[in-house]
Amino acid sequence: MTHFRSAHDVPNIPDLIDEALAFKTDPRREVRLGEGKTLGLVFLNPSTRTRLSSQIAAQNLGLNSVVFNAGSEGWALEFADGVPMNGTTVEHIREAAAVLGQYFDIIGLRSFPSLKSREEDESEMVMNAYLKYSGKPMLSLESATLHPLQSLADLITIRERWLEKRKPRIALTWAPHMKPLPHCVANSFAQWVNAWGGADFTIAHPEGYDLDAQYTHGAHITHNQEEALEGADFVYVKNWSSLEPYGTVLPGNLDWMLTPEKLGVNTRVMHCLPVRRDLELSAAVLDSAHSIVVQQAGNRVWAAQAVLAQMLKNL
Repeated sequence: MTHFRSAHDVPNIPDLIDEALAFKTDPRREVRLGEGKTLGLVFLNPSTRTRLSSQIAAQNLGLNSVVFNAGSEGWALEFADGVPMNGTTVEHIREAAAVLGQYFDIIGLRSFPSLKSREEDESEMVMNAYLKYSGKPMLSLESATLHPLQSLADLITIRERWLEKRKPRIALTWAPHMKPLPHCVANSFAQWVNAWGGADFTIAHPEGYDLDAQYTHGAHITHNQEEALEGADFVYVKNWSSLEPYGTVLPGNLDWMLTPEKLGVNTRVMHCLPVRRDLELSAAVLDSAHSIVVQQAGNRVWAAQAVLAQMLKNL
């Protein structure tokens, strides 16, 4: 595996999950794999779990890691070609990414969508520019459209929790929020569950909150949350903004918040965190035995470690 930007970069998802769980059992079993190599973690946006889990994963592999908060500490970057830089941008991505390619063996990049131009966000301009001009393997720490490390951790968690022979029933349900949020986590979870193929998968959201069909193909889509939750073994709760009009919050739908009354006796509830209590998810659910959000976040380390190990073996 050279790059890690989506489920399509992974030759075998079940094998990658197995490797992650093996690292969870014995975190330092390949502690010399990254010896003499450096991982650059470039953050254009805030991060807690992604940043810390990636650093711990690198350390477990003997891989040096350097965090660069480019969004707050770096120069303002220009991505367009053929324009005089006589405005607010100070450095062109051609030089900026090329220099990082001189410093690092693998570059991890976190960027968010603008939610202003769907075309620009879906082009993955930032991720592709760093890949093109750095010349180094790219590890997505979240991009404009996807969050693959989160999704891998999600599947690891489901695999740990599901011991029955039948396929689990998984529901991804939209949740209310006070501001427009990216589609990355929802897109990515849908893509990974469908690529994995190990579940009966339903996506529920109010009208107007459709996700791009390229990510949801293979899932059952409904506007009825009750239908999606009925018999669900795992419920993934996440907000996302509308596609049309792009990046907006539509009025209403506050009754989509997940409460204990909506859950089956054995339903596990997931969320990528951070979560706004009693808006996206009721505190009663988060504080109950239904919630596995902390286990899910803990598995971010093993997801990152499995991916980095595969990338290091390909250097």
